[in-house]
Amino acid sequence: MTSKIVNFNLNGRDVEVMAKPLTTLQTVLREQLHYTATKAGCKQGGCGSCTVLVNGEPMASCLLPVEDVVGQQITTLEGLTPAEGLHPIQEAFFENYAIQCGYCSPGMIMVIKALLDRNPQPTREEIIEAIAGNLCRCTGYEPIIEAAQDAARRLNDG
Repeated sequence: MTSKIVNFNLNGRDVEVMAKPLTTLQTVLREQLHYTATKAGCKQGGCGSCTVLVNGEPMASCLLPVEDVVGQQITTLEGLTPAEGLHPIQEAFFENYAIQCGYCSPGMIMVIKALLDRNPQPTREEIIEAIAGNLCRCTGYEPIIEAAQDAARRLNDG
């Protein structure tokens, strides 16, 4: 199998990588580009720890062949985090104790980002539905739901 050059936009910057066919976006992000906030959990699309935004939509990067993102806009947690501190969603996660071991946090934060971009004032049920594909073994989910509600308030208040 011959490697190909793949071009896409990563966190607002155009990138070009060489990848073999069926190499996942997760592998490229972690191993070639060293964006390690995108976690390598189950590698089967079942845990959500590898979630990134593709054109604003949450996707499991462990299932996504990198050649499928040619010309697309990819956002990782590193792209969400401002240079001067934390994004309001990250602040809400921190202050609501929604981060314990931290393994699920990048995927959860990216899913919440996509939800709040689409729906600035989601209901509790909409938050639960949004995070349904992301597993957390530490928090019991309640702090994550509270963090999402808090993040919505922070972003709506300005």
